[in-house]
Formats: sequence, structure tokens, C-alpha cells
Amino acid sequence: MVESKCKICRRAGEKLFLKGEKCFTAKCVFNKKPYAPGIVDSQRKHRSPVTEFGRQLREKQKVRNMYGLRENQFSNYVRKASTRAGMNPSSALYEELESRLDNVVFRLGFAASRSLARQMVSHGHIIVNGRKVTIPSYRVRTGEIVGIREGSRASALFQNLKEKLDKLKYPSWIVLRPETLEGEIKGSPKAERSEMAFDLASVIEFYSR
Repeated sequence: MVESKCKICRRAGEKLFLKGEKCFTAKCVFNKKPYAPGIVDSQRKHRSPVTEFGRQLREKQKVRNMYGLRENQFSNYVRKASTRAGMNPSSALYEELESRLDNVVFRLGFAASRSLARQMVSHGHIIVNGRKVTIPSYRVRTGEIVGIREGSRASALFQNLKEKLDKLKYPSWIVLRPETLEGEIKGSPKAERSEMAFDLASVIEFYSR
């Protein structure tokens, strides 16, 4: 599993941080081989320029892999975002992706990666407004409070969590309460340029072909 995530980053040509904290270690494969699997040095020097279609495809794959979605899930989000009335499709897509419960758990710092956050939700460790939710794709809305289930707080998954939360930076639409291990959604997710690691306009264009 770890190697497959490294291959995804190598294909994308950049770190997508799919392994969480492990991506910052010297053992990360991308540090040694920051190019697509199967490419040798002689090929790297003579690769053909990427076409516009190829660029859009790579951007689509990058975003889909970052959020850990299957193709049909991701295309459904794009379709829904493209038909949202009165809203820019790119902004709508960002909101759809960021509002997923597994992503919110990751953004709150409860998990080091989205894949781990997805497991936490599926295994019943996460609550929304005091009720356990086990669906990673659950759409979290403004005013809802996401937290860790009382019976799960002693788990090794959340060991020394409060100390880690003090060092993290949070999106403007989330307010964290470290003392109670909860986070409140204060508004709709907004794409902040300083944090954008992808081009959603290219993704929309890819599916519009």
C-alpha cells in the first residue's frame, strides 16, 4: 500500500502527501525518484511535451488521488458542481470535496492523512453533533460539530493528539476546540490560493470534453 501511494506521487510529478507524516521522512521514495515509475534517466531527458489534454488528465488524477476517490465518485462530484446554479464550478467542486467528513477529520488534524481519516470514520471513531457517523462521504454542513467519540479517545490513534493540534494551521471555515477534541464548521469551504495544490478549472475542463 505504501509503495502504491509513492507511485501515485511519482506519476503526478509532485508530493501529494498521501502517507501523511511519512512523506516528510528521508525514506520517502519520491525523494530519490521524483519521476514516473518505469522511466530511466535517458528517457527523462527526451520526453515529449505534455499536451493540454495530458495536463488536464494529470491534474484530474492528482485531485482524485489526493482525496482518495474512485473515478465514479469523483466524476459525480464534478457533475454536481458543474450544475450548481449561481456558483463557479471550480468553487463548487472545492466545496463538495472539502465538505466530506473524512476530509474534515483530516483538516482538523485528527488524522495524519485522508486515508487514515477515512478509516477512523468507517470504524466509528468520529461523531457529528454527538452522533456516530460511519460514512466517509457524509457532507458536513455549517453549524455542525465534528469530534472524536468518547469511547475512542483512549485509542492509540489519538495518543498525544492535543499536543499535535497546537502546531497545526486550520482553514478559515473551521474552528477547533482542542480541549474537547471538537471542531465546528463556521462556513462553506473556500479555496484559499496559498493552500491550493491543484487546478480545479482544468479538472472541470477535462470532464467538459
